[in-house]
Amino acid sequence: MKITLNPFKTDFPRLMPLWIAVFVDILGFSILIPFLPFFGQRFGAPAWQIGLLLSTNALFSFFSGPIWGSLSDRYGRKRMLLLAQLGTLVGFLVMAFSTSLEMMFVSRIIDGIFGGIYPIAKAVVADVVPPSKRSEQMSNIGVAHVLSSMLGPGLGGLLSGWGIVGPGLMAAAMVTVAILMTIFRLEESNPPASAHSRGGSRVVPTAVPGGGGAAFARSVNGRRGVWQNGLARFLLVQWGFHTLSFMIFMSSISLFGNLKLGLNAGEMGRLLMMAGIVRVFVRFAIFVPLRRRLGDQRTSQLGLAMFVPTYLLLGLVTNQLQFALILTLVSFGAACSRGILNSFLSRSVKRSEQGAAMGLSASLDSFAQITGPLIGGFVLDSQPLWVYGGIAALFSMGAFAMAWRRFDLGDEAVPVAV
Repeated sequence: MKITLNPFKTDFPRLMPLWIAVFVDILGFSILIPFLPFFGQRFGAPAWQIGLLLSTNALFSFFSGPIWGSLSDRYGRKRMLLLAQLGTLVGFLVMAFSTSLEMMFVSRIIDGIFGGIYPIAKAVVADVVPPSKRSEQMSNIGVAHVLSSMLGPGLGGLLSGWGIVGPGLMAAAMVTVAILMTIFRLEESNPPASAHSRGGSRVVPTAVPGGGGAAFARSVNGRRGVWQNGLARFLLVQWGFHTLSFMIFMSSISLFGNLKLGLNAGEMGRLLMMAGIVRVFVRFAIFVPLRRRLGDQRTSQLGLAMFVPTYLLLGLVTNQLQFALILTLVSFGAACSRGILNSFLSRSVKRSEQGAAMGLSASLDSFAQITGPLIGGFVLDSQPLWVYGGIAALFSMGAFAMAWRRFDLGDEAVPVAV
């Protein structure tokens, strides 16, 4: 298996505008993380309402994502991507000039309704890239996620002197750049939509006989087939435990840092950026030789093992150095486990079920993004602070315990997404 140290090295340069669009979309979430405690202070909101603010965006994205994918099938990828980006731009502008918690909710709802960038990006990759190279290109979406998660909190911290206006306008400016890249650099990849826009007859691809109804039926049957696969079902449950514990931790970590140590937005941003740098370093410098030495299963066991004691130790933190160590250990665990767990699921199903399996995994991620902030906000608002790390550790313990099941996935080399 060949893994490059250049995060965006690709044989498909026409996809570069796509990676920029995904990067900016995720940046909009990560740039907010250092500011979360101060929304509560500024607008008089308890912690659970701040958790609800994050969950609202994920909830609307959960329902709107499939709709955007279907619209891009009918009207073209580029047109729908531009519309989604324009909605994201409006959401950031509303956020930048928010004067109440209600306006913040409106901004996140707008961003959630127009949350089509992710599914459209995956559809473009499927259009452009042959199946033999598709997994490698799909992993670039994960790279964009890691890089934006690394830079976003630090950027938010640097702009903290301007309040929410600074990060909001910076995010809006970056979306504007992404829109220009989409307009001038991204080629339409949906042939039926291209032919229709030129006034020619609309060609229905032979790969989709029966139209949207048949495609939907195949999707349902594919998911049923994956769920009937005992190993795939086991791996999905394990991923559910892991992604929920990880989202509980990540979505509310700034609230914890503020309540426990009194950290401001700038300090929190710098610490989170440092943790992101560690994750990128581990992923692209340490992960490959470590995985070759230990193998997939032991490397994932090591990563999952890091989470349980690290989350539990969170309640004992008394200074920034200890807090930074906690963030660093979590980043190391994530770099060693998350990609491998996804690859296990990919290798446990037939080639014809890849999309269904990844769809189920994404659904679990969406569920975690909705419930994680709610759980974290509620616990920090009503329970002793140590309970926050304990709840995350409890779910992570489920994923770690399941990691000791031995299974054989064969010798096929599968690219590991970030």
